[in-house]
Amino acid sequence: MEIFALITPITLMLSTLGVAGGIIFGAIPGMTATMALAVFLPITYALNINQALSLLIGLYVGGISGGLIPAVLLNIPGTPSSITTTFDGYPMTKKGQGERALKIGIVSSLIGGLISAAVLAIFAPALADVAIRFSYVEKFLIIVFALTVIASISQGSMMVGLLSGSIGILLSLIGTYESTSGGNDHLRLIPEILKPLLRSGFSLLPVLIGMFALTAIFTEAEKGAHEGPRQKLDLSSGAKFKFSIFKDQIVNVFRSGLIGTFVGLLPGVGGSAASVLSYTQAKNFSKHPEKMGTGVTEGLVASETANNGLTGGALIPLVSLGIPGDSTTAVLIGAFTLQGIQLGPLFINNNPEAWNGMLSSLIISNIVMFFMMFFAIKYFAKVVFVPKFILYPIIIVMCTVGAYAINYGVMFDVWTLLIFGILAWIGSKVKIQIPSLLIGFILGRQLEIYFVKSLESFGTFTIFFTKSKIAWVLWAFIILSIVWSIVLDRRQKILSRKETTSGSKEEDQ
Repeated sequence: MEIFALITPITLMLSTLGVAGGIIFGAIPGMTATMALAVFLPITYALNINQALSLLIGLYVGGISGGLIPAVLLNIPGTPSSITTTFDGYPMTKKGQGERALKIGIVSSLIGGLISAAVLAIFAPALADVAIRFSYVEKFLIIVFALTVIASISQGSMMVGLLSGSIGILLSLIGTYESTSGGNDHLRLIPEILKPLLRSGFSLLPVLIGMFALTAIFTEAEKGAHEGPRQKLDLSSGAKFKFSIFKDQIVNVFRSGLIGTFVGLLPGVGGSAASVLSYTQAKNFSKHPEKMGTGVTEGLVASETANNGLTGGALIPLVSLGIPGDSTTAVLIGAFTLQGIQLGPLFINNNPEAWNGMLSSLIISNIVMFFMMFFAIKYFAKVVFVPKFILYPIIIVMCTVGAYAINYGVMFDVWTLLIFGILAWIGSKVKIQIPSLLIGFILGRQLEIYFVKSLESFGTFTIFFTKSKIAWVLWAFIILSIVWSIVLDRRQKILSRKETTSGSKEEDQ
């Protein structure tokens, strides 16, 4: 097949290194797949696009998969998508079935990843063929829809999500308003004294690295250097793993894989929503729902198949619309930026080699992940006990050198790294949604360009409502997303009130 013709010893080696690094990042609580991509992103500057994708997608797959290790062994989700893995994985470990639980999760992760790769290969070109006919109006409305979806799934209130996205948009508009974008080449949103530094605004890559890598390190540093006593691992004193376990899980596996993939299609939703939705459906269809959460196979299968199914799904809006499906794929935009490649409806047709390289990297990374984790899981499990005071200084040095080298040695990029790392850390304290802010930052310039170009082309604001039937469909999605956000917001407030009331009653008793 054409997609496998691009596999070379170098790309295979980079996929293997990426998967190994991703597993380590995913296995250590506080270090996520997004952080792994942000840290290694500057390295891709010296690679071609296929080599870069091999490394980064390997990190992506490995990071998502590695999150199951602390989830199963320590009851601590290594990544947000591993939350529901703790529900049945950790009870299995307490029964002495830790190795069995890990291997069930590994096989489920492989199947979910391969399902998502198949859906990516089918749906991304079809969506791109539709999107290629979009005018500036439809492109503007797609970005508006992406921002409303991000707000609807933000943790906390809907208004916080909207505020976070709006801050990101404002930050993206700092710099020169170029005439090619409908402006007048004047500097905006900053004083004239900063013009030499911010003529082109903030560079995307230092912003990405700062907001994910440095912020995570600052957050972990607050907890102190005390690691607690080293635990002894006893993974296999109970029932052994057998592939025959999956005979009764075929429907669960494919349902969960498809749920994860299609949740990935929604910009900004993320793996936690995919795994929770999949786990809920597994419980609804279970013959013994009361056993879910006590250490049963179907709960673990549902969670791990869904969160790895997300990987291919999140790439679909990225390559076909230029909109990242989650915060991790947002970092991938940086890799394409370094290579001078524009994502969007024309990407697949204009860059067939990069498209095939992405598909082959996703498939190979999942296969490498399976063999690496399945046969060496006892060794990877020890990663959860590596002292963070050894890891984090190394990561900080890598981030600083990478930010400095991205634009051929610009010191302001290092300051950008530090500024956005601190701002994101402070923002997390006041409940600012960092993923929403980041997506707003990435899409802000495009939002403005498409808005201005639409008015220049058609001369009236009503064109956003009367341009085409596609525009009406997009408006329907936008309205539904906003309504759904309001409903979810009210439900969360009602639930929190009930919890507060029940808690106060227990205290009175």
